[in-house]
Amino acid sequence: MVSLLNRIAAGLVAGGLAMASPALAAPLPVRALAGGNVVSIEDGSVIRDAVVLVEGERIRRIGPASEVEIPAGAEVVPMGGKWLIPGLMNMHVHFGLVLPGAAGAELQDETDAARALRMASNAYRTLMSGITTVRLTHEYNGNEFDLRRAIQRGQVRGPRIETAGELIVPTGGHGYREVDGPYGFARAAREQIKRGATWIKIAISGGISDTHGSISAAPMTDEELSTLIEVAHRNGVKVTAHNGSPQAAEQALRFGVDCFEHGYHLTEPVLRQMAEKDVWLVPTIVVSQPGAHEFYRKIGSPDWYLQRVESVGRDHWAMLRNAIRLGVPIALGTDQFPFEPNEGTTATVREAELYVEAGMTPLQALQAATIQPARMLGLFEEVGSLSPGKYADIVALDGDPTRDISALRSISFVMKGGEVVRNDAAPILPAQ
Repeated sequence: MVSLLNRIAAGLVAGGLAMASPALAAPLPVRALAGGNVVSIEDGSVIRDAVVLVEGERIRRIGPASEVEIPAGAEVVPMGGKWLIPGLMNMHVHFGLVLPGAAGAELQDETDAARALRMASNAYRTLMSGITTVRLTHEYNGNEFDLRRAIQRGQVRGPRIETAGELIVPTGGHGYREVDGPYGFARAAREQIKRGATWIKIAISGGISDTHGSISAAPMTDEELSTLIEVAHRNGVKVTAHNGSPQAAEQALRFGVDCFEHGYHLTEPVLRQMAEKDVWLVPTIVVSQPGAHEFYRKIGSPDWYLQRVESVGRDHWAMLRNAIRLGVPIALGTDQFPFEPNEGTTATVREAELYVEAGMTPLQALQAATIQPARMLGLFEEVGSLSPGKYADIVALDGDPTRDISALRSISFVMKGGEVVRNDAAPILPAQ
């Protein structure tokens, strides 16, 4: 075997196709973001007039300009006093979103190819708005797995993707992949994991976009719910549940659910359990508050849909305030396109602003959009803060977001994995 490998290697060398040894590999590009103010997500402290050295995809060093020497040959990117924070993270995203209304009706016969192109466009717009990591919480027919691979290969620009695959529901439930019985749920979970899902999402109550089923109902049996959660956990995958029902929440908490989406009508006793058990909440508060009506008008939402939105808005807001007060771990998510206009900014930024209005400090809201999602995803060593060794996912703002969360409205620079994908001060030209 050794002699065969030697002959193959000799042939490659003779043909000029030998693989480069590590010593001969091209050096990684080095960029220096110079003259910005780097915000520590952990405690809100700031390094002023800082240099962030980026080597390849990752941060190599951060410090004051007086202490960090910029290597010869490095590309220097002037930050001009901007405030630098980690790329934002949005934990409830549907790149292929289809909702009731005129816009949704136009997509009824959408092919997988057309949907994939639409999703790629939405992924690009998401990245340009400053979101460098998303968790997809239901797409159709596995299109998101292909999109994720395309982004990883550099064929498409978009954020890092974690995904739950298709939403799994009991027959008649709030979603697309209908199954019944414990083995039906087990099989559906295993199918998504086989495709590459890093989460499993189930719907344990009705939803706003349903014409049927109560948002406060609990339609799954104990055996169905416990089996799905066990199967996911045995495969090292967490489970999140679309839910607005206190009864369904208590049921899911008994069996070890990891996260709830929305939580429209969750009560204080449920929220206290979530805080005690470290169960995450992704509030998507923007969908039930007045700012979303601009979006609903644009997509031609029918009256019954708007009535359901109105019916949950007050409870949803009270739930969020209680969750913040009780210390429930919260990760930002919108259930609107991350870049979608909402009250003069994007849905992602407006979501963070609403957290402050509901009782968070600006730093806590910033953490809910960065380091908290990283912890929830189990990616804390890779993303979520500006630290040496982590991916260089960086956005720049005009002001200090730890003092005023609305500084997020001024994003003007986006770097993902060491690549500058947006710089309003020096626009990125398309490749020739």
